[in-house]
Amino acid sequence: MFADLLRRMQVQDDPRIVAVGDAVESDGVCVSTNPTTGQPLAGVRMDSVEDYEQTAARAHEAFLQWRSVPAPVRGQAVRAIADELRRHKEDLGALVSLEVGKIRSEGEGEVQETIDIADFAVGLSRQLYGLTMPSERAEHRIEERWHPLGPLGVLTAFNFPNAVWGWNAMIGAVCGDSIVWKPSLMAPLTAIATNAICARVLEGLGHPPIFQLTIGTDDVVGERLVDDRRLPLISATGSCRMGRIVGQKVAARLGRCLLELGGNNALIVEPDADLSLAIPSIVFGAVGTCGQRCTTTRRLLVHESIAHDVIDRLVSAYRQVRLGDPLDPDTHVGPLISERAVEGFERAVALAQEQGGEVLVGGERAQVEGLGGHFVQPTIIRAPASNDLPIAMEETFAPILYVFSYRDLDEALAMHNSVSQGLSSAIFTRSLLAAERFTSERGSDCGLAYVNLGTSGAEIGGAFGGEKDTGGGRESGSDAWKAYMRRQTVSIHFGSTIQLAQGIRFDQ
Repeated sequence: MFADLLRRMQVQDDPRIVAVGDAVESDGVCVSTNPTTGQPLAGVRMDSVEDYEQTAARAHEAFLQWRSVPAPVRGQAVRAIADELRRHKEDLGALVSLEVGKIRSEGEGEVQETIDIADFAVGLSRQLYGLTMPSERAEHRIEERWHPLGPLGVLTAFNFPNAVWGWNAMIGAVCGDSIVWKPSLMAPLTAIATNAICARVLEGLGHPPIFQLTIGTDDVVGERLVDDRRLPLISATGSCRMGRIVGQKVAARLGRCLLELGGNNALIVEPDADLSLAIPSIVFGAVGTCGQRCTTTRRLLVHESIAHDVIDRLVSAYRQVRLGDPLDPDTHVGPLISERAVEGFERAVALAQEQGGEVLVGGERAQVEGLGGHFVQPTIIRAPASNDLPIAMEETFAPILYVFSYRDLDEALAMHNSVSQGLSSAIFTRSLLAAERFTSERGSDCGLAYVNLGTSGAEIGGAFGGEKDTGGGRESGSDAWKAYMRRQTVSIHFGSTIQLAQGIRFDQ
């Protein structure tokens, strides 16, 4: 199947890809492993310092040409890219499933996100608006213009190996930028296929090669990319630890950062909540992508009057969750990405128990017949009556849901906002007052707030990102495009006498 996918996407002859039999982990090759089986898919040749320098130089040269292409023409190129991605959606989605373990619908859904953001960017290409402002001086005009910024450095994590690049690349492309993409070494094959498909479209239209790909270790490629003054913006998705390193390095050279980092997202269930909406939303938010989303529901805050009912329903639902091959349409949850992730899951469960938490369901490795991958049981852990559970303050990239109870909404909001991250948040309630309080300046401190929806499932029409340790960046909709451009204030004098601002006289 894997070979057929590469052939249909026309990347079977890519010189970076090393056949499975020759795929030996070495200084120059990383191996992409199928987390469902634990078996290698293929090796990928990594870049040297010289390779990176050539890639960055190509991106810079492409930018010098691309920035002069009219924005609506750039938009038409992105439209063609979206059409080509539609043709390859099933194959790319299957490759995502093979490489990172997402179930088939989530793999295809990720590619759909890139298609959606491309469609959004096409319209945006005719709406890169500036402003015209009145001047205090006669016969003067002031206007604000937006210009292409330059080559963008985009670092992506394994859990969204297609879409996160798409959010940056499609909008960056219509803004007139080129892109240097460094994907996770756990998902290089999806990056190779995605980049190749998009690059072929541009080449066929006669446009410069604005999509460049660099694959390598942090010490050889990553650090150079982050330090590269040719890249005025670094967009990085990953852990808070990674974001602090990247942010400091880019700030040291006075570059720009767009950081999308960790989340420790909570969902509040009020006494009047519609549980027929809340329960499935909680389950998907907590176990989707095997808990490996920055928007995963990790903490559940339930009013004490309904806590037992909600917990009973959740435990029953969890016992119906089907683990298995992510390409099987009957599978709800696939594997974790690696053995290291499984060990992190086990450590978190053990610590929770040491701290007084009670495992209500799950909590162990899972064995799936016929598969030798990295499976764990989706887990619910009830916090002690004191609500003191330090491990819940940390983000564990695994399907662990910590359940707390509260007495009133003020207490719930204080618990909700007590973690260092601030990405996604949700409340289930029929009360207008509770919903408005949750989304007010005194409510959720997160960048994303949902009412009667789960914490996962952002649409591209709204800007995506978070506050506090989540990094403060915004990608996708709204006015997020401004991050990929530079603003220029232009003052034009069309008179015949000199006038200085603020009434200053210099002619006496």
